[in-house]
Amino acid sequence: MRKFPMTRRAFAAAAGAALAASLGLASAQAQEIDKLHFLIPGGAGGGWDGTARGTGEALTKAGLVGSASYENMSGGGGGKAIAHLIETAEKQEGTLMVNSTPIVIRSLQGVFPQSFRDLTPIASTIGDYAAMVVNKDSSIQDFSGLVAAYNADPTNVAIGGGSVAGGMDHLVAALVMKGTGAEPTAVKYIPYDAGGKAMAGLLSGEIKALSTGFGEAIELAKQGEVRILCVTAMDRLDAAPDVPTCDEAGSKGTQFVNWRGFFAAPGLSEEKKAAYVDALKKMYDTPEWETVRARNGWVNIYNPDAEFVGFLETQEKQIGDLMKELGFL
Repeated sequence: MRKFPMTRRAFAAAAGAALAASLGLASAQAQEIDKLHFLIPGGAGGGWDGTARGTGEALTKAGLVGSASYENMSGGGGGKAIAHLIETAEKQEGTLMVNSTPIVIRSLQGVFPQSFRDLTPIASTIGDYAAMVVNKDSSIQDFSGLVAAYNADPTNVAIGGGSVAGGMDHLVAALVMKGTGAEPTAVKYIPYDAGGKAMAGLLSGEIKALSTGFGEAIELAKQGEVRILCVTAMDRLDAAPDVPTCDEAGSKGTQFVNWRGFFAAPGLSEEKKAAYVDALKKMYDTPEWETVRARNGWVNIYNPDAEFVGFLETQEKQIGDLMKELGFL
């Protein structure tokens, strides 16, 4: 067969096709996950909801995930979503459930029978310090004012939170009061289903103070709707340099950070687990993630796979000991 030399036009077309193919391959390699479904164990507006949607935003905008969908499934202190993920595991390969410290606390309490051991831990991704917050119109101007009102009559200082009684927000309120020398078990705690409803309770005057995540309060504080009395970090946060730490405000030695991360259904393939771990790891280096992280005042805490399991086992013991000391177990 006679071979004809390639014309410039044909050469350009071939080169363009090769380039397009290589770019398509690169794109496919970058976008390792086509679709990702986030299961959120609480209502809209809470920390779990914000973490799932913020993570999905960063992953999709950075091109690491093709598309993300979200499902809020409240109930049982998070137990409804956990049970759903386990019971429908065969259909949930494309699902990640967001969770945080409460999965350890509520498992210890027996709120639900499962623990993190019944799931496939993927990675912890962020930390959110806790904060004590009051309404902008509150007569309580600072943390010392809250402590004075509490010491005068703790039954007259209803402190709300987006978790069940004896849960994380309750535990933080008790820890903060314990650090002042006050009686931690006297906290009059009002539970709400997720942080959004708890914040609404504060704004409407149903409660006098709120124990919540710093990330859930910072935007409303910037808008002048609430006052953050203190945060449970040992150093002031860049996102709110004027807000004192609880330690410097009078709750000595009080430090608490709530991790948030992701779990998959039991029996997930090693290949799929590795893809999730890799996507979350790559996310940290993207400007899209930094935008989300800075907006919420989150701290990067990345513990993947086996490291995450070890972290959870350590926290389980630490929190269990603390809850026994405070009378919650």
